[in-house]
Amino acid sequence: MQAVIVTGLSGAGKTQAAICLEDMGYYCIDNMPPALIKNFMGLAARGQNGIDKAAFVMDVRGGEFFADIELCLADLKNMGIPYKLVFLEASDEALIRRFNETRRTHPLSGSFSTIVGIQKERDALKGIRDLANYIVDTSNMKSMRLREEIKQIFASGGEASDFTVNIKSFGFKNGIPLEADIVFDVRFIPNPYYVAELKKLTGNNKKVRRFVMKSPESANFVRKASELISDMIPCYIREGKYHLNIAFGCTGGQHRSVAMANEFVEIFNAQGRRTIAEHRDI
Repeated sequence: MQAVIVTGLSGAGKTQAAICLEDMGYYCIDNMPPALIKNFMGLAARGQNGIDKAAFVMDVRGGEFFADIELCLADLKNMGIPYKLVFLEASDEALIRRFNETRRTHPLSGSFSTIVGIQKERDALKGIRDLANYIVDTSNMKSMRLREEIKQIFASGGEASDFTVNIKSFGFKNGIPLEADIVFDVRFIPNPYYVAELKKLTGNNKKVRRFVMKSPESANFVRKASELISDMIPCYIREGKYHLNIAFGCTGGQHRSVAMANEFVEIFNAQGRRTIAEHRDI
């Protein structure tokens, strides 16, 4: 038996993830009280129903029942049933836009605005997020891209690398990402903003990236930082951590941080690592 728990923020794409898992042969149940999963898995294991892998979508819609999710995970572990916990999230802006488009009310907003409900939910899910095997940010993902992401994780029967390197670029003027495990300040690198032909471009542009990476400071930083992170990853894995959130920041989050984030995505991809990139302030 195999189990997948899909959880995360309302509006982040849990329904699409469940549809994808169902297409991949998982027996999917939406909004099941966590306390009942132990009984279901026991019945499935003893029966002749052919269920060898199941996926459960659980979130704050379950109300007080949702508080049992950590106990549910402990039960699965005690039963010897391997499981993966997938946490879906998105930026406040993306979630608000999705709720507006669907004209639905956030389950925790009550009589308040959507952003109030989102913040309540982030606080409520903070502990579960830390337990997740995979954290997928769907802010810039359409449904098809999310389905591809889920397939990439589970298509090989769970044999894909469990460790994910989440790389984010940001601008310090807009605040440091709260979820970052490691933050690198790359404002020491010469700034393309002050070059007229590069000012209106971003670090996704080849000219900007060449400008950022040509300085000796950049080359030295990339070499030392990549070595440091590569040496740290096996230690994180040994301690049971399944993801590492690395953020690169410059002043506005448009040029240097974006170019540097892209550079490290290529480095870790070349190492065979699973990477997810997000440019927060573009």
